[in-house]
Amino acid sequence: MKKLASALLATALLLPAAGHAETVLRLAENQPDTNPVTVAMHRFAELVGEYTNGEVVVQVFSGAQLGQEPETIEQAQAGVVDFARVNTVVLANVSPSMGAFTLPYIFRGWDHKYAVLDGEIGDEVRADLADVGLVGFDYMDAGSRSFYTREGVPITSLEDLEGLKIRVQPAPIMTRMVELLGAVPTPMNYGEVFSALQTGVIDGAENDYVSYQTSGHYEVAPNYLVDQHLSPPAILIMNKARFDSLPAEQQEAIERAAHEAALFERDAMREANEAARKTVEDAGSTVIEVDNAPFAEAVQPIYGEFPELAGLIERIKAVD
Repeated sequence: MKKLASALLATALLLPAAGHAETVLRLAENQPDTNPVTVAMHRFAELVGEYTNGEVVVQVFSGAQLGQEPETIEQAQAGVVDFARVNTVVLANVSPSMGAFTLPYIFRGWDHKYAVLDGEIGDEVRADLADVGLVGFDYMDAGSRSFYTREGVPITSLEDLEGLKIRVQPAPIMTRMVELLGAVPTPMNYGEVFSALQTGVIDGAENDYVSYQTSGHYEVAPNYLVDQHLSPPAILIMNKARFDSLPAEQQEAIERAAHEAALFERDAMREANEAARKTVEDAGSTVIEVDNAPFAEAVQPIYGEFPELAGLIERIKAVD
């Protein structure tokens, strides 16, 4: 709460500097400014200012200044912050249909993923956010997630995961997936992972190359196993009451800015993941490519364990 109070005080102090701005909106982001998704959020803020002729100012609080994703989702619902950029894995805790996008191996590849997300299914799932007081904008890319382990705990196959304590995002699907792979799921906020790896509280974690690098996790967990079990999108959410209170032209400007920022972010994230892989390998991380078929086979029971998602799963599979 101290962090939040300090950030809100800083916002208040900045209000006079906004000049002719009529509306100041706060955006919570847990990633550092070097992460492509945060770069995109700053781009979003710039576009909102441009498309509203300076009438709306979006202030981006990066690096988890306002909390980690579970906290910022609650803050967005309560209207404490106006926007939060979050991963759909965590968002599924409050809007269950998002869980369909977080299932292991649900997407066959990049083209299939965005045919789903940019189509009717993606629109319907975003619309469900209204039931929990939120508005969702265009989906962004959060990379493809793989496992990595700390120094002295090598990992080269599915069998090596057996019994390892693996940090997961606090979400049921993540927990169950790791259990099915034979490891011990350990829910933990993102900001705690580095020290937990360093001290051996956990044996490993999982994320895309960019987060693996920008978090510094590669420094204490140099073994990266490329299984690409998840490719969950990220999304910018907004307090629905706040959005509805804005004039129509400002709502349209925000939607336009969010759309353009999302397309920008997708390209930037792909490029950044390629660069991040090179960076961590040059720094000494061992990146191991594996056939993920045994992993996919091991987690198949998960599809039957979320019956509320059965219809969505079948529709996603049917998308060309």
